[in-house]
Amino acid sequence: MDERKELFIGGEWTAPGTGRHIEVISPHTERPLARVAAAGVADVDRAVAAARRAFDEGPWPRTGPAERVAIVRRLAALYGERRDELAGLITAELGAPISFAKRAQVALPWSMMGALADIAEKHPWQENRPGVYGRDVVLRREPVGVVAAVVPWNMPQFLTVAKLVPALLAGCTAVLKPAPESPLDALLLAELIEKAGVPPGVVSVLPADRDTSAYLVAHPGVDKVSFTGSTAAGRQVAAACAANLTRVGLELGGKSAAIALEDADPAAVATAVRFSGMGMAGQICNALTRVLVPADRAGEHAEALAATLSAIRIGDPADPRTEMGPLVSARQQRRVRHYIDTGVREGARLVTGGTGMPEGVRRGWYVRPTVFDGVEPSMTIAREEIFGPVIAVIPYRDEDEAVRIANDSEYGLAGSVFTADVERGLGVAARVRAGTFGVNQGYSMDPAAPFGGVKASGYGRELGREGLDGYLDVKSISIAAP
Repeated sequence: MDERKELFIGGEWTAPGTGRHIEVISPHTERPLARVAAAGVADVDRAVAAARRAFDEGPWPRTGPAERVAIVRRLAALYGERRDELAGLITAELGAPISFAKRAQVALPWSMMGALADIAEKHPWQENRPGVYGRDVVLRREPVGVVAAVVPWNMPQFLTVAKLVPALLAGCTAVLKPAPESPLDALLLAELIEKAGVPPGVVSVLPADRDTSAYLVAHPGVDKVSFTGSTAAGRQVAAACAANLTRVGLELGGKSAAIALEDADPAAVATAVRFSGMGMAGQICNALTRVLVPADRAGEHAEALAATLSAIRIGDPADPRTEMGPLVSARQQRRVRHYIDTGVREGARLVTGGTGMPEGVRRGWYVRPTVFDGVEPSMTIAREEIFGPVIAVIPYRDEDEAVRIANDSEYGLAGSVFTADVERGLGVAARVRAGTFGVNQGYSMDPAAPFGGVKASGYGRELGREGLDGYLDVKSISIAAP
């Protein structure tokens, strides 16, 4: 079993202030994989103090954007050399199929680094704006300060890169807090950050539990918190940040709707639903989990979904042929099975799947892909985020009702519409209240496009120019006329 006894604090590997550790358990074998040092309150204080010194006194915020871009590109080159190792770690600790880990968990963040560096190179760091009263006003975009980046386990490298790289490009310093389920890939990233030449104090990486995370986001030395996680936890983070007037960006839960119009191909819709979330066994915040279909074609869509999802190859995530692995934990498995039982109890029709183990699987935290039809919008499985491979097929009478059902949710992270008429699809997209949307596909995580939600899905944006702006303050400078 791998054992990591040190934390990466302020650019140095150092012993933690406590004797606690995190045991990483394989979701496939249910056996321990590694033991990792767990950060405590004293370690957070050390990391924030190092970040504070590096920001207030060090060279990093005062370097030119070109120099910061060069270091990020160096980090990207090192990342590319280790991407197979990173993918293997994510497969082992999270149960992500190795093919999905290589493609989405690692290759996507790797390409994002270069794309975000390109955006920074073209960013208007300083500009002149004509003033109303005479002389121009000079606008400078300056780093916001010390950033606490809190990342969940489901897409750890994607979400880390979406927070950490824009923060570094902006000139911020950062304390990264990975989830206790996924510390191994985060510690490998710390090694790459050290090798890339990021100055001392600029980045710390602290695997820790929820209590330590709560201490970090409430720390008075932090200027901005970037948090991805559940809506319930997001509310607690927002309250903690409000006490210190700390800036905060929240990317929270989702219950995204796929609206199939009457001319949509059921097979194409089913394929999009499969690729929107089944690679991580439905543990994706923007997965399409509510499928809204014309009432007179509901049976077609349910059967197409059942055929597509039941054909997914489930098993050992290290096997390149595996298409869906286990859920991350026994607790998550119990949670998803409870929702399946609730769907049956409330009267939805189970088309495929259920609470039993997949065929041929004897151990691990697995749940079969499950499809319900005849789902009413008021049912629990149509309203609450399940975070597992459970799809609710909901019939509607006309387009207006479809839009009403899509909007009848506390969430607003993502959504999609499927139709042969793209212009009509764009019209539907304009009517659904969500931060991101896809037409004839699940939402594509393009690094040029801002990603985030509305309503209980949070606020703020990551990626794109808007994501970089989230780590910048705008300073206005006016000069007296001679």
